[in-house]
Amino acid sequence: MQKVSAKKHLGQHFLTDENVAQKIAETLSGTGYDNVLEIGPGMGVLTKYLLKNEGFKTSVIEIDTESVAYLKTHYPELENRILSADFLKTDITAFFDRQAFAIIGNFPYNISSQIVFKMLEIRQFVPEFSGMFQKEVAERICEREGSKTYGILSVLVQAFYDAKYLFTVSENVFNPPPKVKSGVLKLTRKENFTLPCNEKLFFTVVKTAFGQRRKTLRNSLKSLALSDGLRLDSIFDKRPEQLSVGEFIELCEKIGNDGIQNQ
Repeated sequence: MQKVSAKKHLGQHFLTDENVAQKIAETLSGTGYDNVLEIGPGMGVLTKYLLKNEGFKTSVIEIDTESVAYLKTHYPELENRILSADFLKTDITAFFDRQAFAIIGNFPYNISSQIVFKMLEIRQFVPEFSGMFQKEVAERICEREGSKTYGILSVLVQAFYDAKYLFTVSENVFNPPPKVKSGVLKLTRKENFTLPCNEKLFFTVVKTAFGQRRKTLRNSLKSLALSDGLRLDSIFDKRPEQLSVGEFIELCEKIGNDGIQNQ
């Protein structure tokens, strides 16, 4: 079978550099899991290095039927572990029988943020997450407070994972080459990844605050119907980009307590 043609509507840019593929595969430690899921394997340049690790049971999920046919022909060792499906619309935890699994991939840049949000929804099953993003997105996920690029993804990811930007990848090692540089990151789930506040409230507060990031929290969180007493707290003088992940958690604890006291 001939090589797969890259499809613009799927955001496909096939990695051609074997050394980069191997480096990405080696980011996974295998600690706390046996199963690995690769999202969007394309023609399997990363897959081949994952399959070389006998400590992993590698599965792949691919929406492109042409890529699925290619993988079945060239990687028969995957057997029945090729899912022809959309990761964003699939209950992938059922495929792994609710067992832990790592996620890895050269993620399509047009849906990479959505992949991270979906991963966060099933974080109890995902101890590690590694992969390649558009450089700016990878940097944003790993960014700390005080930066203009620090935002929703930064806070939500870092509440549950330790995020590390690993290395930058040139646009010249892809076919077709993207117009931007790429960045590889690794997320390692925290030993204690439950929050001391209401986690649904935490997601709401973070998204609402950064929805109007130029405003102080006192103004951006008006929709949460906070008590007048709580709104006097000095933390509401700050803008969202000034709060660390820990401070967002403290803020949500205060809001949660405020709601209880005013019931």
